[in-house]
Amino acid sequence: MQNEKASMRTTRSRINHLGVARSATLDVRLQHLTSVALVPLTIAFIWNVLALVGKDYAAARAYLHHPGPAILTLLFILACVYHMKLGVQSIIDDYVHRAVVKEWMLIANVLFSVFVGVACIYAVLEMGFVAHP
Repeated sequence: MQNEKASMRTTRSRINHLGVARSATLDVRLQHLTSVALVPLTIAFIWNVLALVGKDYAAARAYLHHPGPAILTLLFILACVYHMKLGVQSIIDDYVHRAVVKEWMLIANVLFSVFVGVACIYAVLEMGFVAHP
């Protein structure tokens, strides 16, 4: 009788974020990590934006030319884009059931995330480090 009860129990590792493919644990942990990292990065980003209120384009370029604000802004962008990619991937995995459609949506998610990330990073680097006439 004791062995029957033991075999009917579900281990905690099978319950916590493992899904059908048993690979979701890493994605969930990375999403939690990025959400924790985004707390101070969001505060720093808001601080940077508030420092630029009322200033012109040249002052904004000069502000982003310093490594501190530029690096914090780039870290904020990278964490946001990666967190977005993981979140949308989770939604696709949960709600899209046709294999071909799911595969194409996951590919589109990665491409969109890369496009948004590269565009944002280019904007920060172009604004802070490229000399304008």
